[in-house]
Amino acid sequence: MTSESSPCTDAGLLDPGRGTAGAVTETGDAAYLRALLDAEAALTRAQAALGLAPAGAAAAVTEAADPARFDLGSLAARAAGGGNPVIPLAADLTAAVGAEYGPYVHRGATSQDIMDTATMLVAVRALGPVLADLARSERALARLAAGHRDTVLPGRTLTQHAVPTTFGLKAAGWRSLVLDARDRLTRVRDSLPAQLGGAAGTLAAFQAYGARDAAALTQAYAREVGLAAPELPWHTLRTPVADLAGCLAFTAGALGKLAVDVLTLSRTEIGEVSEGSGGGSSAMPHKANPVRATLLASAARRAPQLAATLYGCLAAEDERPAGAWHAEWEPLRDLLRLVGGAAGQAAQLAEGLRVHPDAMRRGLGRTRGLIVSERLTAALAPVLGRARAKELLTELARRAHTEDRPLRELLAERDELAGIDLDEAADPARYTGFAGPLTDRALERR
Repeated sequence: MTSESSPCTDAGLLDPGRGTAGAVTETGDAAYLRALLDAEAALTRAQAALGLAPAGAAAAVTEAADPARFDLGSLAARAAGGGNPVIPLAADLTAAVGAEYGPYVHRGATSQDIMDTATMLVAVRALGPVLADLARSERALARLAAGHRDTVLPGRTLTQHAVPTTFGLKAAGWRSLVLDARDRLTRVRDSLPAQLGGAAGTLAAFQAYGARDAAALTQAYAREVGLAAPELPWHTLRTPVADLAGCLAFTAGALGKLAVDVLTLSRTEIGEVSEGSGGGSSAMPHKANPVRATLLASAARRAPQLAATLYGCLAAEDERPAGAWHAEWEPLRDLLRLVGGAAGQAAQLAEGLRVHPDAMRRGLGRTRGLIVSERLTAALAPVLGRARAKELLTELARRAHTEDRPLRELLAERDELAGIDLDEAADPARYTGFAGPLTDRALERR
């Protein structure tokens, strides 16, 4: 079998979690080329709007900034000569515009102005599908939380049964994290700024070409490109990239919480949930693996290291850094792709998750009733005293294990407990605290 792909093509063979839609499309080389050209055209339009360039130049540059007219392979090959792709692109765009208006291409800017602005555009565009997938997850988790508000299952702490909880509260917690991620991503997306500073962040060349007001120029550029206007050029003030890295890593971790819970609850010996369509095995026909949860857990483990590289780039020397800026490009793209793929996987996982209340009920009895020992201590204390109640339950817990008998049965044999309603006190479904109201309150958040 042959493949039409180039030997250098990255088709995602080793990255099944990244997805095939927005996460890849909006961060690919073609998407970056489009963003670079959008940034260049917006710069000429902004100068024309302020009377610093002819209207004809704005129209000519915008028309010429068509990605189909440029050779990505050639740009990539020539990028190594100057350390970034803007230098060869500006030359090609100037040639495409022609002699009359070519001098207005890239006028006053430095390569980092265009590259940073394009990177912010790519991020804004890539976050659109991410936020849409988070909305899908939120809706699906809200349905699960409401539908299983009172479905009781064992709560687990340090891997062991603790006290009863409800699946509704668990799903409401997952949803809360998804909403936290949505809110952080939305705030950061809406604040991502254009970059404009010229050679060393002083906008000196723009002043030389007739600009009289730095703020007016920056704001005009931001409007044209569709990004926020920065207070200062941020060539070596990398707050926007660090903020973006942080909320992307948070999002991966938030979705990872959903994933690791599903992985635990879908174990064969627990079986309280299962993925809607599990994955197969190359060797074991009976397997239905929780593949989406697995891919989400993988993303949650990879994202912090990518974000750490971007945080490291905050230490950018002088007015333009040598290496710190360049080190951002690939990790940021990888992080956008990783989170984009994870958001899509999470939406499918949440929408298809199957809940098994019968298995949850069976699980509640796995400790022979000891899961309500906390409640029984409180119920027995008025009759026996707190110290004696704890002593008795400790003794009966040991016997429940060694004799393989239910705690309820052992309690019924004690004459001093004759006045206590043991059926009510030993029922796990009656010891979920405020799980129901907490779920209701969580679902009020929009």
